[in-house]
Amino acid sequence: MKMRMTYVALVLFVCTLASCSKESVTTADITEKENAEIVEKELLEAVNGHRLSIGRNSLEFSSIAYVHANKHTDYMIAKGALNHDNFSARASEISSVEAAEFVAENVAKDYTTASEALTGWLNSSNHKKTMEGEFTHTAVSVKKDNDGKLYFTQIFFR
Repeated sequence: MKMRMTYVALVLFVCTLASCSKESVTTADITEKENAEIVEKELLEAVNGHRLSIGRNSLEFSSIAYVHANKHTDYMIAKGALNHDNFSARASEISSVEAAEFVAENVAKDYTTASEALTGWLNSSNHKKTMEGEFTHTAVSVKKDNDGKLYFTQIFFR
């Protein structure tokens, strides 16, 4: 009986360990990549230019949104895929610091220029709606992965 209890305890312990290791990217796996600042500036100017061309306001740069956009871009590079993982946490943190009423984001990858990313977002109804939405602030993060492919995160809020 004692042997059986030890075996059951061991099996439960191993199952518990296995169930805790399902996250494919941990904080330790995320490397902070260098920003492609020229592309970031071009994309921010292009988005604001587009907004002005349709009668919308230009968006003010937000340093807090930039911090979160950078973290998310690094996270996507670590995962090797586009995603909006943990968006609610980003939005909540931005809202608490900036008293934002509404937060949204666009992501992209594999475009080689700011112009291509803008065109891609304009050709996607959901991304276009976000880009043209009633926002006051934004930040754009653009970084290269190890293969030189660009990843983009743009956060918007009001």
